[in-house]
Amino acid sequence: MATAKHRAVDVLRRRATYDRKLAVLGAAAEPVVDEEPDLDDHIQDDLLRLIFTACHPALSTESQVALVLRTLGGLGTGAIARAFLTTEATVSQRILRAKRTLAAERVQFELPPPAQLPVRLSAVLGVVYLIFNEGYSASAGDDWARPQLCEEAIRLGRVLAGLLPSEPEVHGLCALMELQAARIRARTAPDGAPVLLMDQDRRLWDRLLIRRGLAALAAAETLGTLGPYGLQAAIAACHARALHPGDTDWARIAALYRLLAHVAPSAVVRLNLAVAVGMASGPAAGLELLDELTAAGALPSYPYLPAARGDLLDRLGRRDEARAEFARAAALTGNERERDLFRARAAAPPQDPDGGVVG
Repeated sequence: MATAKHRAVDVLRRRATYDRKLAVLGAAAEPVVDEEPDLDDHIQDDLLRLIFTACHPALSTESQVALVLRTLGGLGTGAIARAFLTTEATVSQRILRAKRTLAAERVQFELPPPAQLPVRLSAVLGVVYLIFNEGYSASAGDDWARPQLCEEAIRLGRVLAGLLPSEPEVHGLCALMELQAARIRARTAPDGAPVLLMDQDRRLWDRLLIRRGLAALAAAETLGTLGPYGLQAAIAACHARALHPGDTDWARIAALYRLLAHVAPSAVVRLNLAVAVGMASGPAAGLELLDELTAAGALPSYPYLPAARGDLLDRLGRRDEARAEFARAAALTGNERERDLFRARAAAPPQDPDGGVVG
């Protein structure tokens, strides 16, 4: 803001000087064209410009993302903590240290030139996707989703694709967000209750968003090897191409998750792999992978782990164990709609082996 103010004052002073000189020469003042190149020309979006400016390389990527989500993304500390699968205290300390680092190093908040944008791209993509995720599955509150956040994240992704058209992960992220957003209308029942992926009315899926997502995925594949966002988009494309739940290519989804686990290993990816294996090879195979996660103490406060175990146990006919897992998932989530869903699953009759994946 200070930089913008100083630049505006400089422009006004130059124009005033120019007008005075014209008056001395007796010339009629013509509209002034500021020949100084506009330093912001390469990012024609106010919010994205701020995000690139704030994602300063003096900070670690996690600190960049946390700071930007808090100051620019509209997310509270609790939502950021859930996105990072950590505590609010940890996120608060991370943001505080980031601010202190910027102050201690006297970092000037200036928009990086075009050549330096790729250096900050990883953090920027992380910010945009976490904003989308908070909209797609609200971590707290009464609503299952916050579509406005999804729309803003998709808009930022499209601007990024125009700004950096040769970056495959930019197109991969656009594809992922658009393919997931295509399901938003079908994810919520008329009364606001969540609808499981396999129960969704696929006629409500947005075919325009699906076409855009598949086109963005094709662009990412053309530009090179798919990264984490591109691989997740390829998984979402498997769902988008299935006109009926039974048409879903779960074997391919499981293979893609195995590749993703190699490229970007995390406990959440392993959880999703277990769910996919449970759909492709049967609930016993999926449960074996989930039990490994549980034994390792992974994701202790992540509600989707007990929810996934509950689903697989239910399909195996182990109803009492499934009920306990759904109750634990309900206790862990901060979203009221999601809590209602898990409680309903705990009280529901036994499920068939085809499953009921949340998506």
